[in-house]
Amino acid sequence: YVRFHLISPLIQQSAENIVLFDTFVNILSHNLGEPAYEADVAQLEYKLVAGEHGLVIRVKGFNHKLPLLFQLIIDYLSDFSFTPAVFEMITEQLKKTYFNILIKPETLAKDVRLLILEHSRWSMIDKYQTLMNGLSIESLSSFVKAFKSQLFVEGLVQGNFTS
Repeated sequence: YVRFHLISPLIQQSAENIVLFDTFVNILSHNLGEPAYEADVAQLEYKLVAGEHGLVIRVKGFNHKLPLLFQLIIDYLSDFSFTPAVFEMITEQLKKTYFNILIKPETLAKDVRLLILEHSRWSMIDKYQTLMNGLSIESLSSFVKAFKSQLFVEGLVQGNFTS
């Protein structure tokens, strides 16, 4: 079991940054779908999670091939690229996801409660409005470059690995 948290202060600076980060993580997951399929068949699991303060990369499975899967994820992260068609598809999916959160009273209530309790939190309404106003491909590219230049990493490795 390997878990790394790539933390960046850039994410919480604005609602636009949070939306760009969500878009980035979804495109990265989409890009990994085909190359990581063989790892899935070999009973290796991975998950990319857009956390509040950064990207969480989790991989688990048999230890002899786990580093290869982790390296694949890191390679796709470092050489991040996307097509305009993928960008449009992911932003449309995010619009639906945000809207579905907004129309459910229990999730909206949770969002409002957290907005009151947490100092620097952006509401789902802010994120949805930012996405509806439109994102540019250039803004995503510059965000990803800035994100990768301001990272702090925490990691946990469990199992029969050597240091």
